[in-house]
Amino acid sequence: MSKIDKIEELQNLLREDSQNFQARRQLAVLLTDCGFNEEALKNLIYLSKTFTNDSGIFYNLGIVYEKLKNLKKAKESYEKAIEIEPEATDAIYNLGLVCTDLGEFQTAIKCFEKVISTDNEDSNSYFNLGLVYFKMKDFIPAIEYFQKTIDLNNEDVYAHFYLGNIYKELGDSDAAREEFSIVIEISPDYSWAYYNIAVLDYENGDYDSALDNLSRTVELNPADIEAYKICAKILIKIEDYDYAHQVLDLALQNCGENGDLYYILGRLFALEGDDINYRINLQNALKNYKTLSMSVPALKTELSKIKA
Repeated sequence: MSKIDKIEELQNLLREDSQNFQARRQLAVLLTDCGFNEEALKNLIYLSKTFTNDSGIFYNLGIVYEKLKNLKKAKESYEKAIEIEPEATDAIYNLGLVCTDLGEFQTAIKCFEKVISTDNEDSNSYFNLGLVYFKMKDFIPAIEYFQKTIDLNNEDVYAHFYLGNIYKELGDSDAAREEFSIVIEISPDYSWAYYNIAVLDYENGDYDSALDNLSRTVELNPADIEAYKICAKILIKIEDYDYAHQVLDLALQNCGENGDLYYILGRLFALEGDDINYRINLQNALKNYKTLSMSVPALKTELSKIKA
């Protein structure tokens, strides 16, 4: 029997007997699994009012609130589940995730540490501790926890990726490149790993390698606007203007209107001595000021200096 058929069967049972709590509990879980979160929520709220000391109901309620992006209610539900059953590890772990998203980092740390005290080989909790410290920009413990994650599960793509970002932030290009390369070995389609290697190449002046990695990035993620920007800047720097035009046209096609893209395109036309298109693209950049990195006054000043 499919899940949808099972849902229909349970709904029929409840029409016959609305007090069939076991059926309602099963229905709520199935509705959640199938993405019918609003309906699941109604059933779980009904159950929570009837069974006020059932940790599992409040745990599932937290899951549904998370899916509905109501993190405050999710937090309250997980806390209630833990109040009822203090050793409810799944609820403690999920509370840690919610608190991370809410920026309540110290509470999140306590949650993941509590899970690890129960299972010191829980790689997910070590990873999430690393992520919390990463978000806090406290990189030393972040490195420690991401490395612990890798020690337990060397195939954890995200732990390697975040380690790479930390090493990049700390200026250790070789270590960063090694981590991003491992990410690609594990997951060859992970576009952000190629992008980050490209950034390292760009910063080190290895433009050929940077262009190769940027090409791979946009092949995997055609909407990666930052990749197009760096690619265009490199091509302009090496005076491959025709290719730069192709890249910027493709970027506007795939990413939509963008202030930075129009500005770079305008500067490209300026280098080619085309003041008309230089002005047009700077005007377009100004119209899209919300996606413009430079200040609007600086752009207006530059526009005023273009020959009529």
